[in-house]
Amino acid sequence: MIKKFHEAELDEVFLSNSRVFSGKLLKVEKDEVRLPNGSTATREYIRHPGAVGIVPLLEDGRIVLVKQCRYALDTVMWEIPAGKLDHGAEDPLDCAKRELSEETGYEAEQWTHLVDIATTPGFTDEVIHLYKAEGLSLHQQHPDEDEFVTMQAFTREELLHMLQQGELFDAKTLCAFFALHLVK
Repeated sequence: MIKKFHEAELDEVFLSNSRVFSGKLLKVEKDEVRLPNGSTATREYIRHPGAVGIVPLLEDGRIVLVKQCRYALDTVMWEIPAGKLDHGAEDPLDCAKRELSEETGYEAEQWTHLVDIATTPGFTDEVIHLYKAEGLSLHQQHPDEDEFVTMQAFTREELLHMLQQGELFDAKTLCAFFALHLVK
């Protein structure tokens, strides 16, 4: 979980809130806050239920990625399997197990929590919980009906080449790879 820290000389104090938009996934909020110098300001931000990302590590060291269309960026991209928490109340590890199975068909015997990341704290409260999954066994891929993904396993050398060629640029994937080397 993301730890919260407070410092009186930096904290902003909540004054009021209004909901600007309420969609299926996202909620846009507008708050008025008091700044440390006593003046007021407006903060607009997106509420997100949170998500998970999984690094599926095969016995031979290859990592399984999925490729899918990311409409907001108008591109197809490689990334680690991932998905949102159901209404924010779902246990992140349970969500990770579900998403790995849906997107790849793999189930894992061992799970290691790598790190939690605040994706873009300047305008959203989204936190992604990143895991490593090992002891994989392949079953049947069963993505959501509105989810179209392909998958492939890559060596670390192939991933490095993809990164150097600009083919890997998803933030959660890059953070997970970084954390994978720090958490043993």
